Amino acid sequence: MAQVESRTHREIAAEPEAVRSALADYSGTRPKLLPGHFSEYEVREGGKGAGTVVHWKIQATSKRVRDCLVDVSDSAGGELVESDRNSTMVTTWQVGPGASEGTSRVTVKTTWTGAGGVAGFFERTFAPKGLARIYDEMLAKLASETEK
Repeated sequence: MAQVESRTHREIAAEPEAVRSALADYSGTRPKLLPGHFSEYEVREGGKGAGTVVHWKIQATSKRVRDCLVDVSDSAGGELVESDRNSTMVTTWQVGPGASEGTSRVTVKTTWTGAGGVAGFFERTFAPKGLARIYDEMLAKLASETEK
């Protein structure tokens, strides 16, 4: 079984602190960012940043649904880290200065331990691209929420 990684990013015309605050708002802003691939979204503890526990289901394909119970923490570098209790999936949101003054660069990276064999080959080949498309939708909605 190999490590699988999906990564995408977007430049957003808003200050990094405003963008990070919106991302960390699991009870207010975050539900507005979720594309149709997400269902059963529920904040179970907290709601703002580290210490939050949130549940959702994500349907990456017509046959693949993941039931996620996520613990939110902060990394030493100030990243927002979402660790799924039900799998090896970890999603890291990094918000930093963008290419120009007053902008942000948001990077989303998700890793998990993939299947072995032929199934693992297809997972490593197609799952990262599909997940990146889902997160691209979220980043577009994040831009709409934070760009003023």
